Amino acid sequence: MLISTPAIILRTFPYADTSRVVRLATRDLGVQSVIAKGAMRPRSPFGGRLQILTEGVAQFYHRSHRDLHTLRGFDVTDQHATLASDLRRFAGAAALAELVLRSAQEEPQPEVYETLADGVRALATSAGDTVPYVALARLWHAIAVLGFAPTVTACVRCERELGERASFAVADGGLLCPTCGRGAGAGGLGPDDQAALRGFLAGSADVPVLPNLHLAAHRRLLVRFVLRHLAEERELPALDFWERMA
Repeated sequence: MLISTPAIILRTFPYADTSRVVRLATRDLGVQSVIAKGAMRPRSPFGGRLQILTEGVAQFYHRSHRDLHTLRGFDVTDQHATLASDLRRFAGAAALAELVLRSAQEEPQPEVYETLADGVRALATSAGDTVPYVALARLWHAIAVLGFAPTVTACVRCERELGERASFAVADGGLLCPTCGRGAGAGGLGPDDQAALRGFLAGSADVPVLPNLHLAAHRRLLVRFVLRHLAEERELPALDFWERMA
């Protein structure tokens, strides 16, 4: 069956001498693997279209009993060239693509696709000084849409109110009230940090302005949470690169 669906390229790698395997996030069929036959030949019709984070419409022959499908064409709608002009932008978008690649399913997940597409577009067009906030917001929001959101509105252990000073327990998957957090060895979050975290999970960069040290702590917290709950402690190179570049 020939499928035509909006898609974003998550990853590509060579296959045999002249072809490439492309991992796509699609709106209609989730994450799919396709082979672009002859893509590495000088006169390939694919040309330079198959670049990571490129957005377009993919046409491929889909067979339900196969893991690798044949790419017929890819019509580019936006290559998001501005991502290449700022490593912070590119690192955030690449980390977002990596989260979707590792956690999305091979089935229709339109909300996941739209979250990825909106995130890549936001990072490509945001003002330079807002990039750190936009990246945090889009990554946390993707985590929530993928179904791994931490508990941030009440204590994850006792369900009491959090108070002005709460602790984030990565192993528990959320915030702890002062009583449960006592002696837990978890990082503390004040009112602004809690509000920022809730805003990030909602996908909003309109959050309280945080000092650079606090932003760095939020990045470390996100990485630790992803490694524990999404990646099962497996290495995520793009996420690591984003933390270091930020």
